Amino acid sequence: MTKIPKSFEAVLRLQGPKRFEHFVKVVADREQAWGLFQDGWALAADDEGFSVFPLWPAAEYAELCARDEWRNYAPKPVSVEVLMGELLPRLEREKVLPGVFYTPENKGVTIRSEELAAALEAELSKY
Repeated sequence: MTKIPKSFEAVLRLQGPKRFEHFVKVVADREQAWGLFQDGWALAADDEGFSVFPLWPAAEYAELCARDEWRNYAPKPVSVEVLMGELLPRLEREKVLPGVFYTPENKGVTIRSEELAAALEAELSKY
């Protein structure tokens, strides 16, 4: 496992809504998000049993969560074009929720695909 920079540790301590804001800004800036992949994408479930597709703003954060049932998964990038044009619409059709910025101790912010797309579009419009 890669040691993460100290600046990343501060972000990991943020509450969910602040991590969500960080995710949107970083993904818009770098034009990519990260998931975990091994013969298919890692999925989770929320407290109500809905399927969740975890996403992170950087490979290092995803790698921190590659443990337990995801221990054999590796970070894989998703371009913002694929995220917005293919992945989020597919998740919406399949009733899978995006899980934004899981940490080893915390489930991510679970949001509808259209809400994540709107937040990303708003941030991308600033560039």
